[in-house]
Order: sequence, then structure tokens, then C-alpha cells
Amino acid sequence: MLIVTIKENESIDKALKRFKKKFEKTGMLKNLRARTAFTKPSVKRRSEIIRAAYKQKMYANQNY
Repeated sequence: MLIVTIKENESIDKALKRFKKKFEKTGMLKNLRARTAFTKPSVKRRSEIIRAAYKQKMYANQNY
């Protein structure tokens, strides 16, 4: 359960922004979306490999 304490003279917008950040860090929404449809382990592995190859390619192309 997420608890956000509102400080004195703090606007609701700032408190809501802090709540959204905390909620994002928990990863609950990402987990919920992943559970809506089943993906086969082979498809999941394939997508991870493609993502890793893309990241590796991007890091290799950076000029330091």
C-alpha cells in the first residue's frame, strides 16, 4: 500500500506527482499489463534478444 503524506502548504498537484512516481517505481502497472495476455517463453526470449542486440548496437555507435 502506497502512502503519501501531504506536507503543510503543499499543493495537491505536487503530492499527486510524488504518488505517481512511487507507483511507477513499484512496477505494478507494468506487471498488470504483462499479465493481460500470455506470451510464450520462446517469444519472450526472442524479444529480449532483439532488445539486447538493439541496445548493444546503440552503445557501440556512441562516440566517446
